[in-house]
Amino acid sequence: MVTFSIIIPVYNRPFEVGELLESLSLQTCNDFEVIIVEDGSTITCEQVVRSYENRLTVRYFVKPNSGRSYTRNYGMERAEGKYLLFFDSDCILPPGYFEQIQKDLKETNADCFGGPDRAHASFTPLQKAISYSMTSFLTTGGIRGSKRGMEKFVPRTFNMGFSKEVYQKVGGFKDMFGEDIDLSTRIKEAGFSVFLFPDAYVYHKRRVSLKSFFKQVFVFGMARVDLFQLHPESLKLVHLLPAVFVLGVIFLLAGSLQCVWALLPLGVYIVALFLESLLRNRSLQIALLSIVTSFIQLGGYGLGFLLAFNRQVILRRKSDMQAKLDKHYKKK
Repeated sequence: MVTFSIIIPVYNRPFEVGELLESLSLQTCNDFEVIIVEDGSTITCEQVVRSYENRLTVRYFVKPNSGRSYTRNYGMERAEGKYLLFFDSDCILPPGYFEQIQKDLKETNADCFGGPDRAHASFTPLQKAISYSMTSFLTTGGIRGSKRGMEKFVPRTFNMGFSKEVYQKVGGFKDMFGEDIDLSTRIKEAGFSVFLFPDAYVYHKRRVSLKSFFKQVFVFGMARVDLFQLHPESLKLVHLLPAVFVLGVIFLLAGSLQCVWALLPLGVYIVALFLESLLRNRSLQIALLSIVTSFIQLGGYGLGFLLAFNRQVILRRKSDMQAKLDKHYKKK
């Protein structure tokens, strides 16, 4: 039995899978198997996977398209490791990742764990700006792997693992957005220990445009309302801040029609974003892009949250996720 089973759902991403497998082949600790599950792709990564069979213990499966949650569950059912690990296909691991994981597990004996994500030196300026907006304390409150976050750490599937015992007791992922947060919450509720391993980081490439990034965070905001309805105690102050940001910007813009000084708080925030990104990335271009991506991150998430909250909580209408889950459980 290997210690770790790495489960990667894939949909039309052969190039990304190649980069991820290359980083896995360079690990200083190789006590793992890799399970690639092709989720009904029309552009498969089979040839890429086969090229690594002499360098990695890799197993390749093909199934009809069902979405990433059921695809991860499919992989877990076939995993042989003591721990099940999850990464997005657009992640790259530093060579010492699994060596660090083993060290952290010996120190904590964690049932469930996760780590942060960072920007690699090879990333484009836009990728680095998006990475900044998704990891800065000024935008997300440090909730995605920072030691000084505004809520207790919740592992997410771009860098997440748990023991097979956890899976056997809690079950797998639900077919919903925010499925990793839902599962992490259920793991905590079942009494298992959950730890942040701050030094077990990954490089998350996020190959998105500004338009697709807005769509992504908009969906994240909507999913937070779904999570609130499933787990009311999971909604924290930090999750409301993007909605407050959207309402605050509208209020300040309206106030500026009467007095231009109403925009001063917004200006101070923009300067703070710029300076922090400049210090972190040492690039004027990335610092300027970070202002744009931060406003997209906060605005998209906040708008998605406000619209979903109005529809599902105030108007009491079912979300698409709730309708899908109802249908799924009726079939059972």
